[in-house]
Amino acid sequence: MRASRLMSLVLLLQGRGGMTAAELAKELEVSERTVHRDVLALSAAGVPVYADRGRGGGYRLLDGYRTRLTGLDRAEAEALFLSGVPAAMREMGLQDVAATARLKAAAALSPALRDAPATAAQRFHLDAPGWFAGDDPPPSALAPLARAVWNDRRVSAAYRGTERTLEPYGLVLKAGVWYLAARLGRRFLTFRVDRFGGITVLPESFDRDPEFDLAGFWAERSAEFTRSLLREVVTLRLSERGRRMLRHIADPAALADALASLRPDGTVRLAVESVEVAYSQVLRFGPEAEVLDPPELRAMVAEAAARTAALYRDQR
Repeated sequence: MRASRLMSLVLLLQGRGGMTAAELAKELEVSERTVHRDVLALSAAGVPVYADRGRGGGYRLLDGYRTRLTGLDRAEAEALFLSGVPAAMREMGLQDVAATARLKAAAALSPALRDAPATAAQRFHLDAPGWFAGDDPPPSALAPLARAVWNDRRVSAAYRGTERTLEPYGLVLKAGVWYLAARLGRRFLTFRVDRFGGITVLPESFDRDPEFDLAGFWAERSAEFTRSLLREVVTLRLSERGRRMLRHIADPAALADALASLRPDGTVRLAVESVEVAYSQVLRFGPEAEVLDPPELRAMVAEAAARTAALYRDQR
């Protein structure tokens, strides 16, 4: 632990040119007294770090000194590509690895570019969780699954009361919810991580299918899931304006089929999740859509139109 902290201290000084004891203590999450002791240890080991007695004070490395400890190992290099999603890194237990990787990358930059990480961070930020997400802790299965994914290790997993042996291929964070893409036998399946009852990382590894593409797999399964929700079909007659509004009102997964069904008289068949969901969609068309089928939806919209008309009738 101390060796890692000493390396981080050197990389911080190399990347930023000079820092006060208070700044170093905050970055390393230790006391200023510990920083002073670490600086003495580095000096005794031959690292040319010295106290700057000038304005602002602090510690610096001798000009021209460059540590050779900046080479990234595999875990750090992989984590660096995920470091733009700090919440996800923290939930997977990889924040320390990512922090070391960022320090090494920053230390390798030329002095003219050392402000690049801070400059980028002030201009771009990815907020992955969905709105109104609570402060619930990440699923307990997430960290061991992340280790298994990185190391291509099989896991024994309890999922909805059934014990399974899975080959975990990848993790996906969608609107604040974690999903696992895994192979079970010859099939690739998707599991919600928060529904695992327990995870045991097994000692044996597995050979990944070189043809597997996580992004493509997730896009395909997401589309399948969305289409599976569209269990009902309604028939509408749209005005010219209503036809233009269709792209903005129809579910994206139903739009292509709806446009293909559109007839010259404006009749269209639209897949929807339920009659209740269709009701809210049709109301957005206003007078630009007439419900032809099913009768219950036509009656619901007719009632809503009558009530709306009553609100505006004889008002002066």
